[in-house]
Amino acid sequence: MPDELSERTEPTADAVLTEERDGVLVVTINRPEARNAINGAVARGIAAALDRLDDDDALRVGVLTGAGGFFSSGMDLKGFLSGDVPVVEGRGLGGLTERPPRKPLIAAVEGYAVAGGFELVLACDLVVAGEGARLGVPEVKRGLVAGAGAAVHLPQRIPPAIALELLLTGDPIDAPRAAALGLVNRVVPDGTAVDAAVELAGAIAANGPLAVAVTKQIALSAPDWSFAERWQRQGELMGPVFVSEDAQEGARAFAEKRAPVWKGR
Repeated sequence: MPDELSERTEPTADAVLTEERDGVLVVTINRPEARNAINGAVARGIAAALDRLDDDDALRVGVLTGAGGFFSSGMDLKGFLSGDVPVVEGRGLGGLTERPPRKPLIAAVEGYAVAGGFELVLACDLVVAGEGARLGVPEVKRGLVAGAGAAVHLPQRIPPAIALELLLTGDPIDAPRAAALGLVNRVVPDGTAVDAAVELAGAIAANGPLAVAVTKQIALSAPDWSFAERWQRQGELMGPVFVSEDAQEGARAFAEKRAPVWKGR
């Protein structure tokens, strides 16, 4: 792996744009001329943006989207053939698929999210999609395998027979179908996915940040725990939350009928 693909990276100008909206970090893949195909610059830019999300206490939730009405067409095959690797070591395709951020991340999908673009969506916690969005994994049509998460995650997220149909035919599905399968949380009018995702992110950001982060960690880790260890492992993670300043503030704010002021500690 080339040296520049380190675990923590700096963003590459223009390939990925970021914008803060009241505690929400909007991360935009900015290669509309290439249908937001993922190259090394995009991977490093997303990784750097997610580092910023997790490191900045003022940021509570991330939104990942694409410019130009198109989420992402997946790995930049032309770049890949020239040696431009769209992976960050230890973090996977797009700097995301193998190590998502600690804080919640919402995909805002317009247009197509296919191949690696769909695998970026699967690495997000929640999905808001325009009604005309299309999602799929056409890798088999190119003689490839959906190896950045789809083949692993889809059979665990939706009925296995449906997952296999998507994986083996390579045919995409539309946003309403994806919502019916549980892959998309909200379907909204085309052109409004980012604003709707930011609104959803705001509802999450209003909650205690420690509680949100640990709740996400428990929810995603629990399937790997045996029945015997679930309560112990959950208790270990949530114990510090219950004795935090934020827990005291939440109870106090409720009693005083006001909005809480979170400190993240």
